Amino acid sequence: MSIDLRYGHGRAARSLAADLFAEGRGYESVARELGVPAMAVRKWQQTYRAVGRDGLLSMGETRARYDYETKVAAARAVVDGGATRAEAMRRFGIAGSSSLDRWCRLYREGGAEALRPRPRGRPGGSGPGAAPRTREERLEERVRKLEAQVAYLKKSIALKAELSSRTGRRP
Repeated sequence: MSIDLRYGHGRAARSLAADLFAEGRGYESVARELGVPAMAVRKWQQTYRAVGRDGLLSMGETRARYDYETKVAAARAVVDGGATRAEAMRRFGIAGSSSLDRWCRLYREGGAEALRPRPRGRPGGSGPGAAPRTREERLEERVRKLEAQVAYLKKSIALKAELSSRTGRRP
């Protein structure tokens, strides 16, 4: 059985926290009662207010993916529209405030284009299926390696000479 180390507090603790939030308790008193750090409980409370009990309890089971339009609309609502984070989370169904914070920061820095999805992984053309190199390219690479090797050896010889001159002995 694998243990998910991303969430140090289980579903049972979040369930108890949701019950206490429903009673109207604040995050600090809930944190004291459960023995959980206050900042973690504060994030739980934000999630509880935004997406309710079910959203809080399903935290960590699956990672939510949001499309480009949702990200831009949520970031615009907070940055340009003056909506609070909790309002935007509730309106657009965003479970975690950290995602919304990141989107707002990117939106402020680079506009809507900064929120466009970027390709992940290694760039194409670098694997075994890459186009074969020409003889000239292979020779240029070999020359660069040999030049680096010569420079390394020269540096090594110079360091040994400096050491022997300091000590007054020959190596």
